[in-house]
Amino acid sequence: MKAAELFDLTGQVALVTGASSGLGVRFAEVLAANGASVALVARRAERLAAVKDRIGQNGGRAVAVSADVLDRAAMRRAFDAAEAAFGTVTVLVNNAGVTHADRAIEIEETQWRRVLGTNLDAVLFWAQERGSIINVASILGFGVDKGLIAYSVAKAGVVQLTKALALELAFKGVRVNAIAPGYVVTEINREFLAAKGAEIARQIPAGRLGEERDLDGALLLLASGAGRFMAGATIVVDGGQMVGLRG
Repeated sequence: MKAAELFDLTGQVALVTGASSGLGVRFAEVLAANGASVALVARRAERLAAVKDRIGQNGGRAVAVSADVLDRAAMRRAFDAAEAAFGTVTVLVNNAGVTHADRAIEIEETQWRRVLGTNLDAVLFWAQERGSIINVASILGFGVDKGLIAYSVAKAGVVQLTKALALELAFKGVRVNAIAPGYVVTEINREFLAAKGAEIARQIPAGRLGEERDLDGALLLLASGAGRFMAGATIVVDGGQMVGLRG
């Protein structure tokens, strides 16, 4: 089989959360470029509309639905809208996430709940019985850094949740896997990495920070038939940073 056929997503319907910025936009555009019809879900309606228009201009199919992943009723409507437009959702990308900059002894309960709710709880809520579920974890799910206690705990939870869901759903033909990016430059972290990027890059064996396109291969592997025997896996895409940390 040719690679183009192996990774082809024609006929698939994908729903991507957090699709108004950063990696969510990239994931949606890559899925659409490879044949999937895509439902774009996030809170910012105007930005979603711009992504939808861009996908359409490039020959893809997309629908934009404004919803907060922590609002169960709104998310049900999002799935209903996706299915009304394109049919049953077969690929779910749990990408929506938030971060913070609070030390352990300073973080407020509301902040803790906000970060865990968006990064972990919502992943469980929307892990419905789809053909392929792709959760977005992080290398901070395997290691920690100061000031990111809630984020690190949430992403470690995503890694374990991915395994647990795969164990329970694989026999139904539902594949649950995750991608754990390292430091990838996006709209959301560009300012931070402009200041700290050189220091971080020195910890990465590849010698550079990641680019959004560096995640395309892992995304397509997990979304397509190419990964049809994968379940419970977390693919680390970090330029070798975790290898270096582990020695």
